[in-house]
Amino acid sequence: MSCEGKVAYLSRNSMARRTRSSRAWHFVLSGVRREADTRAVALATGARGWGYDSDGQHSDSDSEPEFSTLSPSIPSAIPVTGESYCNCENQSEAPYCSSLHALHRVKDCQCGEEDEYFDWVWDDLNKSTATLLTCDNRKVNFHMEYSCGTAAIRGNKELADGQHFWEIKMTSPVYGTDMMVGIGTSDVNLDKYRHTFCSLLGKDEDSWGLSYTGLLHHKGDKTNFSSRFGQGSIIGVHLDTWHGTLTFFKNRKCIGVAATKLQNKKFYPMVCSTAAKSSMKVIRSCASCTSLQYLCCYRLRQLLPDYVDTLEVLPLPPGLKQVLHNKLGWVLSMNYSTSKPSSSSSSGSDSDSSCGSDAEACQRKRCRRT
Repeated sequence: MSCEGKVAYLSRNSMARRTRSSRAWHFVLSGVRREADTRAVALATGARGWGYDSDGQHSDSDSEPEFSTLSPSIPSAIPVTGESYCNCENQSEAPYCSSLHALHRVKDCQCGEEDEYFDWVWDDLNKSTATLLTCDNRKVNFHMEYSCGTAAIRGNKELADGQHFWEIKMTSPVYGTDMMVGIGTSDVNLDKYRHTFCSLLGKDEDSWGLSYTGLLHHKGDKTNFSSRFGQGSIIGVHLDTWHGTLTFFKNRKCIGVAATKLQNKKFYPMVCSTAAKSSMKVIRSCASCTSLQYLCCYRLRQLLPDYVDTLEVLPLPPGLKQVLHNKLGWVLSMNYSTSKPSSSSSSGSDSDSSCGSDAEACQRKRCRRT
């Protein structure tokens, strides 16, 4: 072949490759434009936030943040801020609870982590594979490197008859498909959704879960229950098996009665998370029988709700105060709201009169029976 023929042949091949390359780039760019248009339409029409699917479809919100202007009840890849109980300098704790770190927290933190006795801690034998326990099994760490689904864990003690109260502190950024606090029976499969991003607690009839988005989940349904909670928030749970009520607290203030008619059922405390490198810590877990002593302390707390600790204002002998503090101090320091419900209470207010009224009505009903 002559030199002129070779040049013509190479020119034709170059033009063909350039044409194919241009077509490929046009296809890629058109796909990117279509994806961008789809996301814009979804956000404008108020569709579900990207990365969240209550039916358990694959999610990417637990990896890279994209959108920060989602409605309050939609999960976000952006961590929730401004919901901490106190202004601790460092809400994210060290991986292991050293004595020096604990001393620093006692001095600078108002979260109240001085309890030495715990009725239960997390169960190392009943948890998802993507969990790690530290701090004497009181702190659970989820998805240590990356997240590919939902991890969960339950307490090591079944909550039998009586009164049970515990507090969970969010010790890491709170974000992603869901991070939840709640209860469930022994029938809940904690590792079922290890490869699926979902709201595990409340997905069936055997569990109830409060999401960090403020939604309450049960039987696959969800309702607006409170405002969001984030890193540093303290979520309290009161399970009254005698009256059959489940009550949630946020930052030591009652946010509502989540469930009733729970008598004659056996539950475990549970938490779950889809967020990578997230963690939660039990800072209090108490239990007592439903005695006349408990009912009197509960009523005293309702009559004196404005004090941090009711025992401080009661004219009791020091010895009796110490006994009550050791046995029922958690009852005498709970903050039950007594304000009248407002129009915003149904959409997630932190002040809900049902905390006091529902439980009090249950107690009056039981007392009449006995």
